[in-house]
Formats: sequence, C-alpha cells, structure tokens
Amino acid sequence: MVRKPDEAFVKEGAQKVTEKDVEKVIEKSEEIKKKFSARGPLSRFMEDARLLIAVVKDYRSGAYRKIPYAVIAAIVFTLIYVFNPFDLVPDMLPVIGQLDDVAVMSACLLLVEQDLLKYKVWKEGQA
Repeated sequence: MVRKPDEAFVKEGAQKVTEKDVEKVIEKSEEIKKKFSARGPLSRFMEDARLLIAVVKDYRSGAYRKIPYAVIAAIVFTLIYVFNPFDLVPDMLPVIGQLDDVAVMSACLLLVEQDLLKYKVWKEGQA
C-alpha cells in the first residue's frame, strides 16, 4: 500500500530528519530551486520554495531561531522529498511524477503556515 502524502506523512518524515539532511538542503538549495522553476505543477510553489530554503539557512546560521525545530524538520523533509526523483511516484513520469511532490509541498505549507508567516515578517524587517 502506498502512503498518502499528507500532513501526517510530512510529520512522520520530519521525525527522521538529521543535521546531515539540513546541510544537504543548504548545499543543494540551487538545485532544489530548479525543481520548482521548471514548468509543471511545482512551478506555482517557487516563491514558497525560496522562503522555505531561506528559513532553513537562517535557522542553521543562527540568524533566526524563533521557530520550533519540528517546523524546520518538516521543511527539510519536504525539500529533500521534492528534490529526490525516486519518491512515491518517480519524477520521470511527466506531470504525474510531480503530483506527489505537490501534495507533500501543500501538506508542509499547511503545517508550517503560521511559523512561516512570522518568519516572513521578520525577514522583511531585515531588508
């Protein structure tokens, strides 16, 4: 049975996130952004992806720590999931292969929405 990529799926995946995964998101951030910039269902999440990557970077550097680690872990899990071409539905299948990525991204955004809004306000105040 294939797991449904919903909020529970993201929470469960977040529990397995390690410091190495956080580093991977930072190291691969440009490649992850490319997954969102390509045409297809993920492109509508480009701005969200930039914000998610920024919060991970600011958390890791210590610039922003007013966010629970569980939220960071959910974001890291989601970005790695989207980056991985061999997830529940392989990305090699045109459009269909990205639908699970869209579902995971949507579930993550629902989970972290309040914390992400607070971060966005903080980030805009830094400019």
